Amino acid sequence: MSVIEESIEVRVPVHTAYNQWTQFETFPEFMSGVERIEQRTDTLTHWVTKVDGVKREFDAEITEQIPDECVSWTTVGGETSQEGRVTFQQVAPGATKVNLRMRLRPEGAAEKIGDKLGFVERNAKADLQRFKKFIEERGTETGEWRGTVL
Repeated sequence: MSVIEESIEVRVPVHTAYNQWTQFETFPEFMSGVERIEQRTDTLTHWVTKVDGVKREFDAEITEQIPDECVSWTTVGGETSQEGRVTFQQVAPGATKVNLRMRLRPEGAAEKIGDKLGFVERNAKADLQRFKKFIEERGTETGEWRGTVL
């Protein structure tokens, strides 16, 4: 398993950053390679990705979700094996640090090579930078889900 750890500071309040992160269906707007996400239940999402011409589909289950603090997930089927956690910390009034930690198992030769060359880590960093731009330009979230999953 590979481990990816990235963080970024966004100039919005914690609740705004967190609320936007709960809007999984908007992820294709700032995550490269994500074609579509369907929220099937409060805790189950279905992902369709395409990276370097390789299309994958998988389900991810929310395993922990605490408003304004964290969202954790793990894949539960499909063509990808990963788990992750995003945490949100107020660093100043109107500023939030978003921390991403993922563990994933690259599948196939191309993904294993890409992982060894740092592609996955650079992609995660770029996705967080696009999230920053997305939420700061909007200044407000597109929606929210304030439920708790433990």
